[in-house]
Parts: sequence; C-alpha cells; structure tokens
Amino acid sequence: MAFPRTAGYPDYSSTGAMKFDRALWSGKLIKKFYRTSVIPFIANIDYEGEIMEQGDLIYIRAVPDITIRDYVKGQKLEYERPETGPALDLVIDKGKYFAFSCDDVDKWQSDLDLLDLWSNDASIQLKLVVDSDILSSIPASVDPLNGGTTAGAISMNINLGRSGSPVQITKSNVLDYIIDCATILDERNVPETDRWLVIPAWLSAMIKKSDLSNVARTGDDESSIRNGMIGMIDRFTVYSSNYVSSAAESGGLGYNVMFGHLSALTFASQILKTETLRAESTFGDLVRGLMVYGYKVIKPDAMGVLYASR
Repeated sequence: MAFPRTAGYPDYSSTGAMKFDRALWSGKLIKKFYRTSVIPFIANIDYEGEIMEQGDLIYIRAVPDITIRDYVKGQKLEYERPETGPALDLVIDKGKYFAFSCDDVDKWQSDLDLLDLWSNDASIQLKLVVDSDILSSIPASVDPLNGGTTAGAISMNINLGRSGSPVQITKSNVLDYIIDCATILDERNVPETDRWLVIPAWLSAMIKKSDLSNVARTGDDESSIRNGMIGMIDRFTVYSSNYVSSAAESGGLGYNVMFGHLSALTFASQILKTETLRAESTFGDLVRGLMVYGYKVIKPDAMGVLYASR
C-alpha cells in the first residue's frame, strides 16, 4: 500500500506520471552539456551520430585539394580526378559515468523537478571533466609553426611564448597578442569565419578593463552566461574558461591560451546508457549513466597556442 502523497506534489515513483524516462534524461543531459561546455563551440561535431559504444572507431574522410591552373582563351582543358587522402580515425576511447540514489521519501515529498535538477548538475560535472581533459591535451598537437618564440609559417618571428618563457599580458598589449594569434592563422590560409579563442578568466577580465571593453561586448547575454562567450575580437569568437591548462613558472603560472578554427578539432560524445534500478539495501532508486567521447586535432595547422602569464 502506497503512502498518501500531498496534493500538488509531483509523483516520481516508478508508476507515477513523471517516472524516470531514459530518452528524456539523456536528451536533457546532452542538451545542457552542450549549452554550458566550451568544447562543442570550438570543435567539429559532425560525426557524433555514428557512436554506438565505447571503443568505436570513426573514419573521417579527408577532402582532396583541387588544382588551379592558368587559362588561355581556346585552350583544351585538363581534368583531374580528385583522390580522397587517407582517412583519419577518431577513437571513442574516453568514458565518464555518474551514479546516485534517490530515496522514495524524497521522490514522494519533493515539489521540485528532480529530473531537471539532476540533469543540470550532471551536465555541469561532465563539463568540468571533459573541458579540462581536452583543453589540457590539445596544446601538444599544435603545429610547431603556430606557437613558440618564432611562430608564423611565413614571418617566423612572432613571439607567442614557450615553456620557461611565457609572454606577459597587460592591458596595453593584450590586443597586440590577439592580433598576433590571428596573423598566425592568416599565414596558414585558415578561413576567417568560425575562428575561436579560449582564454582564462584573468585574461577575460583584463580585456574588459582595457580599451577593448566595447568590442568585447555581445548582444546575447544568455550566451555569455551559458558557455563563457564574451564577444568577438579580430574575427575570433572569444570564450572564457577556467579549464585553460597551465604550468608552473618562476613568476607564477603560464597558461596555454588556445586559438584556432572550427575544423581543427573534432569531438564526438554520446550518452550511451541511462537507467534506473531499485536499491537493494534501502527504499529508493539507483540512477546511473555512461557518457563516452573522443576527440582529435585533425588540422594541426589550423590551431595555435599562446603561452602567456599575467
């Protein structure tokens, strides 16, 4: 016999109208993760629907270069047969899970949307580990000409800092370094659209205090709150993140400020399993879920790193 439920309170029991629904939970969770995380806004996610389980291997087909030739009026045209290059592979080799219990008393007495609250918190926790994992890993994959003290595929004299010798960012030179980052991509013929820059919170504050404060504004206040987007500067959509990787330096910390184009990084994730079970040792439900993901820098020349300190 079930305990009477207070009128007006939702029924989260296994037989109630608002019972746990796997599809609903997964949809809420991935939607909220994508709304708060930086990674889905700086990476290509075209291959996400192909994930079936952890360990999957996704093949990314390379786009061939088309040859441009001179033309003289009346000449016979020469046709080529474009050949797709070797496929790149994206391994879904990362897995994160969550597991918690919900007591029957809480389900019956709560006047809150527990499903919404839980999915929101789970998405935030996933953001912490996924953003941190990727932002700390990708600097090592950057093309050598897109970082260091002699950066630039053409100029080869742009100082973007290196381990042991980070560039020092101030309010007066912050724009100079952002323009230098843009120049690095310009010299690699990277498209001007869909460029991004991920900066630590202190650098975001420095921009807002500088003469760049007006151009750092965005009309989408909700976006600023959701995923750290603070505006556009010199063709970069700028995001602020607390998960920019850093290393100890003699004067403090050096930060790997990442910049690039949307095509440089590929990311795919999937909520594979979400399920509820009855607890064995108490009156309640056990809820658990598994998220798998993978990422890869597929165009190292379309990404760069500014190693900076404050």
